[in-house]
Order: sequence, then C-alpha cells, then structure tokens
Amino acid sequence: MRDRDSSAFRETVPDDDTFMLAALEQARAAQEAGEVPVGAVVVRDGMIVGAGFNAPISGHDPSAHAEMQALRAAGNALGNYRLPDCTLYVTLEPCAMCVGAMLHARIARLVFGAADPKTGACGSVVNLFAEPRLNHHATVTAGVMAEECGALLRGFFAAKRVKA
Repeated sequence: MRDRDSSAFRETVPDDDTFMLAALEQARAAQEAGEVPVGAVVVRDGMIVGAGFNAPISGHDPSAHAEMQALRAAGNALGNYRLPDCTLYVTLEPCAMCVGAMLHARIARLVFGAADPKTGACGSVVNLFAEPRLNHHATVTAGVMAEECGALLRGFFAAKRVKA
C-alpha cells in the first residue's frame, strides 16, 4: 500500500484476532443476507459495544456500510457519538465515507483485515488518517487476518460470477 505514514501504523495487540473473528461473524451474516460480506465491531475496554455488517442493498441506503452500522450501534450503546476510547475492527479497509465517520467519532484505533485497492482510504488509494490538515488521527493496524477476510470476499464474488 502507498501513502502510509508509518508512524500512524502499529503492530497488532493480543486481542486483535479475537475481535477480528467477531467482525468476520458479522461479515458472514452480511453474506447470508445477500450483501457484500464485510463486518465490523467496535470495542471499548475489551468489550464489543457495537456491531454491524454491510446492508446498503437491503436497506436501500448507500451509507449502510458495516463500519457505519457498528459506529451507530456503539454510539447508541454508549449514549455518545464520540467514541475516543474505542477501537473499530473491520474485515475490509474502509472507504473515505467510513473513515470520515471514524474521524468525526474520534475513534482511537482502527484495525482492518483485507486491503481494498479500489476504494481503500487507509493507504490503498488514499490515507485519510495520515492527512495532517484533518483535526483527528487514529492509530491504524492493517492486515489482521487478511487472508481469511480476503478469502470470504473472493469467494462471494466468485460465486456471483458463476451465477451471472
């Protein structure tokens, strides 16, 4: 990936795989619903406080990405739209819309699985977290369980091509 500010990227922590597995469960729920299999969870103090999966097709809502759903759930659970002591785990590198929402929520840390070379806004296409003119920055950990996350997406799109 390009345009990464290496000082903003950190190594994994012990619970990263555990919470990415929870995000993968959400991604599988999206797939079962006929949506692109992307899932996300928001974690605070070792507890999942919000979860979501892609639902733009079924919800007729272009903003219903997994990250947005998880942020909304966390905000409702915590009674605040600011989430400064939370980590968001997502199976696919977030797009610009989702990064924008994370910036507004003041997420402390983002952990993602598979890179998104077409719309990724954490280094693949652009890196909004490294943009010095923005007023918030988060620590980013990329590639956690990337193979598992990517395999789920590849399998989903391969099955779609066979049906087409």
